[in-house]
Formats: sequence, C-alpha cells, structure tokens
Amino acid sequence: MSLEWLVAWGWSLDGLRDCVATGIQSVRDCDSTAVVTVACLLVLFVWYCYHVGREQPRPYASVNALMQGAEARGLQNGLAPCPAPECARRSPEGFNHKLYHNLQEYAKRYSWSGMGRIHKGVREQGRYLSSRPSIQKPEVFFLPDLPTTPYFSRDAQRHDVELLERNFQTVLCEFEALYRAFSNCSLPQGWRLNSTPSGEWFTFYLVNQGVCVPRNCRKCPRTYRLLGSLRTCIGNNVFGNACISVLSPGTVITEHYGPTNIRIRCHLGTLQTLFTEHVVPSAEPCRELALEGRHPCWLRVESRTTQATVIPRGLKTPSGCELVVGGEPQCWAEGRCLLFDDSFLHTAFHEGSAEDGPRVVFMVDLWHPNVAAAERQALDFIFAPGR
Repeated sequence: MSLEWLVAWGWSLDGLRDCVATGIQSVRDCDSTAVVTVACLLVLFVWYCYHVGREQPRPYASVNALMQGAEARGLQNGLAPCPAPECARRSPEGFNHKLYHNLQEYAKRYSWSGMGRIHKGVREQGRYLSSRPSIQKPEVFFLPDLPTTPYFSRDAQRHDVELLERNFQTVLCEFEALYRAFSNCSLPQGWRLNSTPSGEWFTFYLVNQGVCVPRNCRKCPRTYRLLGSLRTCIGNNVFGNACISVLSPGTVITEHYGPTNIRIRCHLGTLQTLFTEHVVPSAEPCRELALEGRHPCWLRVESRTTQATVIPRGLKTPSGCELVVGGEPQCWAEGRCLLFDDSFLHTAFHEGSAEDGPRVVFMVDLWHPNVAAAERQALDFIFAPGR
C-alpha cells in the first residue's frame, strides 16, 4: 500500500511540475500588452477587496427595537408606543434598510431561490404598512400575497392542533401547579401583569419573542417538550411566543394589531379552574374525594392536627368570555384549539362574575400555512432575536 502511494505521489509531483512549466512558457509567449492588462486587473481586484474589507457596517436599527415599545411597560404586541429614538417604529425607512440588509446577507450565505415574495415585501414594506385597511394592519412586517382571514380552520395546521389537544391534560396539570402560587398576595415569580383598561391579565411565558425563558420552562417541563414536538411552532424569530394567558373576571384587553401576518396564533382553551378551601383533620378525606372523581388534594399543613386542602371544584367554560378578531366574535372551548390571525384588529374580554373564575388559554404562535419552508428559514434569519 505504501509503495503504491509513493508512486502516485511521484506522478502527482510530475504533473504539477509540468503544469507550472507550461504556465511559465505561456506567459513568456504572451504579448507584453496582455501581461500588463492582467497585472492591472489583479491590482484592481486586490484594491477592491481591501476597500470592502475595511468598510464599517452601516448603523442599522436593531430588529429587536421594534419590540421595545411593547416591553417598555410590560405590554405585548405593540399596545404601547415606542419611546426609544432608535426604535424602527418611529423610523420606518431605517427599518426597511435593516430588513433589506438582512435579506441580502441571507441570500449571500444561502440562495435567492424562493425569496421573491419576501423581497417584494421588504422592498415595499413602508407602503404595505401605511396602506393596509384598518381591519388588518400588522405593526412590524407584512408579507404580501398571503391569504387573509380572521380565523383559520383546524385543517390549517392539523398535526399540531391534534397534538396540542391530545396533551391538554398535561398542560392543565402544570398550569394548576403554577396557579397555586397565586394564593399569595404578591405576583408569583415568572408571571407578568399586563396593562388593561379593567381587570387583570397575567401571562407566563415559556418562549418570549423567540427566546426561551429557562426558569419558566423548568416549571413546565412537559409543556416545553410538547412545543418541541410541534412541526410549525415559531421558535427562532422575534414573532414566536408560547405562554399561558389568564384573564380574571371583569378584564377587557384593548383592541390592537399583532406584529405580522406570517403567523397564526393558536389558543388551546378554555382552561378554567375554580378553587375552594376545605379544612379537614387528616389526609383521609382527600383520598375519599379523589375516589369520587375529584382532583387529588393539595395539602398545606396548618398545625399538627389540622390541614387545609385546596381542591379544584371542576372545569368548565366561563360565561361572558369572547375573542373578537376582525369584528367576528368566537368563544373558546375547553380542550380545543382556536386559530386566528392576530394581525387583524382583535380584543378579548371576560365579563363573567367572580364566581366564574379566570379564563385561561395556552397560547402558541404557529407559521401561517402558506409561508413556504424556504421563506420560513429566511424569516428566521432576518428576524432572529438580537439582530
């Protein structure tokens, strides 16, 4: 084997020597004018590479600046105006340049193939956002030529819808464990209180604007693993969120538009648990209640002889709860998914009584079914968190 390798190596050296000799002879035979021309082109090429390499990147506004307005006062989806001077919402032209720069960078690394619709959208983004009808007006990015409808059927993302519904009890159990913390007066760790005209709206994020929230995910490990099983979950760009959303009775969310039309928002709802406290002398009654079909008891020891037991009274859909998208009202159903395009003007409210308890949904952002795979990859790159 070694001898064969040496022979092959010798032939390779001979071939290289012949190639170099041939090249030198060709240069000698060339006209001097041709040699000077080639030398000039080489010098120009070296100068161009040096000039491009030493250029400083242009100071584009960050994509994440678009979301600063929503974060400024703990709000989501642009419910608050952007106060930062560098925020792209206050300078659409600068943001369009940033989008185009990101698109060009993606195309250089990968390909322009399949980028026609995104290129068209980036090129005309300012016009699209300013001329959209008032019923649908995404605040950040509009992808043209997508079918528009306030609500989508289950068939739009059938695999993920069925997977979420099959795991309804998993989400419910982890939510109940989280919700027990609300027995204290202060806001539990991981929960966020959003501003509303009336009532209280709490959110518990597992993924917030494309970024995993590790502390929260550790509290809901099975729900977080469920997200990884979804085929169309948006998890790699700033338009992707996954959270538990809780509306207390009397809450109204201000009408607003979502940031983009490239996603559809999925609500797995309605989860609604009524809590009461029973004081029992031992854990024995808890086992009896569990045998009757009620949820296993949560025990909190009050003394050596007395225990306070918190027992869910049951699950039902609260009355007076509605989601209104594009002027069309819909109600949630327990353990069922509701799909809608949140780039339409939308609101939600819970007009039930205190006895009805909170309205709870598990919210996940999924890709719009008409966004192609190549476009998803490009949009993940263009709107990557931190760009």
